[in-house]
Amino acid sequence: MLLRLPTSLAEARECLAEGAVPIGGATLVWATWQRDGFPRLAMSLREVPEANVLGRQTVGGAVILHRIDERVPDVLRLAAATIGTGAVRRTATVGGNIVGSTLRCLLPAALVLDARATVLETDGVREADLAEVVAKRPVLLGLRWRTPTASAYRKLPGEAGGAPPLVVASALHAGQDAPDRVRVAVRDGYEVLAGTAPGDADADETLDALRGTALGELPAAAWDVVRPQVTGLLESRGTD
Repeated sequence: MLLRLPTSLAEARECLAEGAVPIGGATLVWATWQRDGFPRLAMSLREVPEANVLGRQTVGGAVILHRIDERVPDVLRLAAATIGTGAVRRTATVGGNIVGSTLRCLLPAALVLDARATVLETDGVREADLAEVVAKRPVLLGLRWRTPTASAYRKLPGEAGGAPPLVVASALHAGQDAPDRVRVAVRDGYEVLAGTAPGDADADETLDALRGTALGELPAAAWDVVRPQVTGLLESRGTD
């Protein structure tokens, strides 16, 4: 296998045109390649500047999870910190987790941030929503979002060899000429459900509104985690 390391978007587009398979840290695909055979040509974005940005409102697809720190909202920082072992986090990337993984531990955090994706294609760079990224698995160049007022994240303990552990992510967003809103996303098994509700009401009203979204399908055990998390976000409005 030949691994290409482009240093610009133009070079990366050329690699894609040549049929290069994009990889992040290869933490997920290596075992599959050992079993099924390695691709002729692969490509990593780790030398492309646009894929390595990290700031208050953006993260590049080639950023390794270990680098994600207090510069980003709590929900994304905490999500990255709970993925795998320290060795995995020093190798795995944002793009690999969201696009290449079936677990997608970062996806709930990205959803509650209302993040938009920038994707790389052979004919250029464009913006996409997260639903398209999950469905079509393009090359993820990066994510951008608007900083929330507050955010939270919790991953329940999982059993070795069992189903993926429950993940609950949430964020309170200040309205821009509109009411505040609360966004919640939950990974239950391999499925990720999300919902949005007004954030200027009390906790009971907000939770009732969330139950009217796709989140209403969640089991009671998931709501035991959602309820205090949403309540905590709403209580933070009085401490700003």
